[in-house]
Amino acid sequence: MGAPSTPMRPNPQMTPLAIIITDRARTATALRLAAAAAALSRPVALLFDGSAVSELAAATPPLLSELIALGVSVTACQTGLADAALDARDLADGIQTGGMIGFLAENPGAQIILA
Repeated sequence: MGAPSTPMRPNPQMTPLAIIITDRARTATALRLAAAAAALSRPVALLFDGSAVSELAAATPPLLSELIALGVSVTACQTGLADAALDARDLADGIQTGGMIGFLAENPGAQIILA
């Protein structure tokens, strides 16, 4: 996405988008969807769950770093981290840990997409 970005102001008139990524093979598509929504100033939250959590352990995908810089909320499922033998110290700055219930509670009224 180019030069460093500043967080966008979410448009309160747009329905928030909550993307739950469960399959690491779908991560790139989910990140592109999140980027497109964020470009429209739509509030976006990502939850990495299941095998997708392992995508956060190695080098953080560049697009994910850009999304974090734009203010997109990124959460790694604690159960997924445990299943992958990872913990919060293995995650990049800007990625929080949590669970499905907390993620849904933090994103009431959001359009939910499973990837």
